[in-house]
Amino acid sequence: MLKIVSLIPSATEVVASLGLAEYLVGRSHECDYPSEVQKLPVCTQPKFNPEGSSGEIHDRVTDLLQTALSVYRIETNILQQLQPTHIITQAQCDVCAVSLADVEKAAATLLGCQPQVISLQPNLLAEVWTDMERVASALGVDGTGAIASLKYRVEAVVEKTKTLPEAQLPTVACIEWSQPLMAAGNWIPELVSLAGGRSLFGIPGQHSPWLQWQDLVAADPDIIICMPCGFDLAKTREDALQLTQYPEWKDLSAVRSDRVYITDGNSYFNRPGPRLVDSLEILAEILHRDLFPVSYLGSGWEVM
Repeated sequence: MLKIVSLIPSATEVVASLGLAEYLVGRSHECDYPSEVQKLPVCTQPKFNPEGSSGEIHDRVTDLLQTALSVYRIETNILQQLQPTHIITQAQCDVCAVSLADVEKAAATLLGCQPQVISLQPNLLAEVWTDMERVASALGVDGTGAIASLKYRVEAVVEKTKTLPEAQLPTVACIEWSQPLMAAGNWIPELVSLAGGRSLFGIPGQHSPWLQWQDLVAADPDIIICMPCGFDLAKTREDALQLTQYPEWKDLSAVRSDRVYITDGNSYFNRPGPRLVDSLEILAEILHRDLFPVSYLGSGWEVM
């Protein structure tokens, strides 16, 4: 029988989308969706205090990485008790979740089981679909229907935005971290383009770039969207207020036109799994409210 441990939220959501949530026996400390997974044993913990502002968290992580290879630890004693058949993790970012090397090392020490380690590393939507196919194949199910349903929703957005003239495509700055300033990369520029916008920072498929404040001022985007990694709506609103302390803030076009938005990055934009499609729909609502019904306002995004 399948006994799956997921060590990253996006993988947990992939497993659930494939109809296999009942076979999850363990999760990471950050896995919280679908809600029923929160009752599962927690198999990872951060080595730092994850509370506080973006600047405080950045400083703690930076300090920790001076002496440690990873900012998370694996609870190997819990893995030993769970005896998983599969462990799903990631090889994308050692600040986002436990490292692949740590997972492989932990799996090798387990007695009584030899779990298959599945590592995910998507940077674009197509790679999310490929990862879902790999997970489905490894777990012995057909993921075709689940993936097709997600692709259909993407196409529904693209059908409305692909004919928009260039003049109606707003310039967009997606902010993944405020202190220090970082733009969103990886899949976010691709989602902005599909939603009918022009991403000013970040290259599709490449890691998120650090910015200087003057980079944002010089670009003067039509729209600013805050989506800090790991922050919900309330925490994003609190953290985004730090941006308003810059003297040039009030003169930015997005600010003057009331087109600065906060999002629940933790639930949506930061997780490269099935809910990236929700993220695309959120972006479409924000960028083109005349074309898309407002479904996520108050839950996925708000005006700052």
